Amino acid sequence: MNKTKRQLITAIICGIIYSNISVAQLNTTNLSNVELGEIHGNFQEDAQYYIPDSLIGAPDVPEQMLSNGFANLIYTRGKFSAGVRYESYLNALQGFDARYQGNGIQYRFATYKSDMLEVTVGNFYQQFGNGFVLRSYEERGLGFDNALDGIRLKCEPLKGIYLTGFTGKQRSFMTQGPGIVRGFDGEMQINEAFKKLAEKKLKITIGGSFVSRFQSDDDPDLVLPENVGAYAGRFQISRNNFNMNGEWAYKINDPNATNGKIYKHGEAEILSASYAKKGFAVSVSGSRADNMNYRSDRTATLNNLLLNYTPALNKNHTYSLLTFYPYASQPNGEFQYSSEVNWKAIKKANYKLDITVNYSGANDLDTTHLAISTDSTRQGYKTVSYFMGKTVIFRDFYIEVNQKFGKKFKASVIYAYQEYNKGIIQEPGFATIYSHIVVADLTYRLKGESTVRLELQNLTTKQDKQDWAQALLEYTINSHWFAAAFDQYNYGNEIVKDRFQYYGATVGFNKNANRITLSYGRQRAGIFCVGGICRQVPASNGITLSITSSF
Repeated sequence: MNKTKRQLITAIICGIIYSNISVAQLNTTNLSNVELGEIHGNFQEDAQYYIPDSLIGAPDVPEQMLSNGFANLIYTRGKFSAGVRYESYLNALQGFDARYQGNGIQYRFATYKSDMLEVTVGNFYQQFGNGFVLRSYEERGLGFDNALDGIRLKCEPLKGIYLTGFTGKQRSFMTQGPGIVRGFDGEMQINEAFKKLAEKKLKITIGGSFVSRFQSDDDPDLVLPENVGAYAGRFQISRNNFNMNGEWAYKINDPNATNGKIYKHGEAEILSASYAKKGFAVSVSGSRADNMNYRSDRTATLNNLLLNYTPALNKNHTYSLLTFYPYASQPNGEFQYSSEVNWKAIKKANYKLDITVNYSGANDLDTTHLAISTDSTRQGYKTVSYFMGKTVIFRDFYIEVNQKFGKKFKASVIYAYQEYNKGIIQEPGFATIYSHIVVADLTYRLKGESTVRLELQNLTTKQDKQDWAQALLEYTINSHWFAAAFDQYNYGNEIVKDRFQYYGATVGFNKNANRITLSYGRQRAGIFCVGGICRQVPASNGITLSITSSF
């Protein structure tokens, strides 16, 4: 934190403390009238003791135990709020970037909000539209945090008009990236802005964004743009049960480590529509990204210092075998599509039948490669057609049937067919994987609050490590205690000695806002994704303790 920001935050906090003391002195005869504000927060600690297991390829852990932990403290009083987050990585759990290391206050902010203006100094998260030009957010399970550190202003100068502006730097693990980021967003909710339209059924919202990154040109061979701007326009229209929204974004040439330092511009589009009424809903969406990897440091790779976000349109799965081959967004070139239908076929209270069908996927773009040696403009490639290319990156056909049988028993049955181009999504040299997955999830309610849940899954494929099966049994004793055990078996591996079993057990306790779980088991190596952002998880064997609490 630079000296000016530190002095500003200190002055605001001291002013609040002084005002509280003054109020207390003025009301010594009636302490119940003193407004001291409130403090809230939450805490989480995840620690794992690692057991050597060379059989499944688990890497050696010299420390034997690793842990991730954090605590948030937020103070509010009237229109003022301030907070800090203390983080600890001693050392970071396997699968998290090793640059998360040590202890410290990695997030702190102070915010004052009046009727028209909101001012934040310190750290903040911000997203413009769908995130094509800016999405600063945290996904703790991925070890992803690209918080901004600077000053942000929000205001509503007129009813229905919302403006946001900021300047700052991005978090890069325990430090900050070199680039300076500035942005502005404006949005108008037409029906709020014009009184005559307030009661109309047709609702319209329009908006626009601009973001700029400044980074000095220190490349000895190329002349690189020091200011890289990106802008976007968006809309949302709704009427009764119908909703449509779309966005278009453009980024100027931005030679960087992820696109081979080419000078081609970037662009992205998304269009979604949905219709819903009681018992039925349908949605369709499509998106396109072309050279749209945007970072506050042109030399950064993987998930570090991402400024923008390319949404993944595929179905978000929760069952483990359905997530064996998850889709990772390809901002430098993809055409995505998705459609889904939800139908409540039977609506009786104790005999409900719900059916969901989803089809989603992604192809590459139709492009022609340009050799850098003969292309003096260093465009890298040109787009032949706006629409998708012939190469399939990912496909997922999914059907789910949920049936409730009386008050005690319910069942879910799922079938999915997936195509996963591992050579594009993960690394060159791998073939496309074609898989069929079946899931059965059965829940039976016992006496009181006790339930038993049985989960059976099976994945078949002729590629990769072939067939897998998983069984999980979960027993909820009451509202406080639960226990579960599972076994994941690579029974179809054509290499017999590699037919490993990944087993485990968990016991947990919940009370109010507190949760404690203790687990033991094996974890297979793979990829863990949330919304198209992924991280590699190594194989492991060990005991894990997780504690969460909020107040």
